[in-house]
Amino acid sequence: MTTNLFSHCDILDTEQFSRDDLELILDYSHRIHKSDRSSLSKLLDKYILASLFFEASTRTRLSFETAMHRLGGKVITTVGFQFSSINKGESLYDTMKMIEAYADIVVIRHPTEGSSHLAADASSIPLINAGDGVAQHPTQALLDLYTIFAEKSNIEGLRIAFVGDLKYGRTIHSLIQLLCHYKVELVLISPADLSLPEQYLKNIRESELNFIESEDLKDILDCDVVYVTRIQEERFTHRSDYERLKDSYTLNRDFLQLSPKLNELLIMHPLPRVKELSTDLDDLPNAAYFRMAHYGVSVRMALLLLCLQVSLP
Repeated sequence: MTTNLFSHCDILDTEQFSRDDLELILDYSHRIHKSDRSSLSKLLDKYILASLFFEASTRTRLSFETAMHRLGGKVITTVGFQFSSINKGESLYDTMKMIEAYADIVVIRHPTEGSSHLAADASSIPLINAGDGVAQHPTQALLDLYTIFAEKSNIEGLRIAFVGDLKYGRTIHSLIQLLCHYKVELVLISPADLSLPEQYLKNIRESELNFIESEDLKDILDCDVVYVTRIQEERFTHRSDYERLKDSYTLNRDFLQLSPKLNELLIMHPLPRVKELSTDLDDLPNAAYFRMAHYGVSVRMALLLLCLQVSLP
């Protein structure tokens, strides 16, 4: 049996991880991804996952539930405020005190920034943040990190571009936090109104990473990885601002023909996409955004095992 050295019960944000934590998560994820999954099918057969999604999700919710099922565990779930007692006025604290009586581990998505910390404080069982408002999405960041590792065989030394909504994009915020543990170069491309918030720029500077900020999509052409995100309509207070910015960038095959790395530039997107990523890229061997769904299951299997202190065979 492999000794589990993971020091965290909860996964709430990306700031909590050390480089050693990340290496352990990548190792577990890679071993699971390469394994005969039948050997893992009973590791969590005595455990129940509470899947609480109070904000819309397809990939993250189904990925976690698939991960739990593949490990032999059971899932109980609630989706949306209207199907929970929160709709009756119950506090998140009280909800979590009830959940700990039903399950062994909980994954939660909530639209309010900081809600995952409140939920974890209320709960005596391990809790995983599946997204809280515009703040953090740590498990998406971990699967993004693993995607880069799996596709490029290494993370150190890469030039990585982020394109789109850098202001509200919690997946970008979370991944940048993790990349601050590696010697990479960052290219930050967005409209001026949607630039990366200062708190994340500060972290990049403190980590002594080289970076540039730009509004020109051509700055991705000499990168090793490009991470594209949609302009997030649901985060805008005024519809007119969204309409003005929604078509800021479109990455398509004609544009990428300009790159000397057309077949090497790793293309990532957390999905869903709108118009910022053309379907004419889908058959490129370096388009990884659908493979990321497979990687996500492996990563979330790893996180469930690590948080529950269950080792791989």
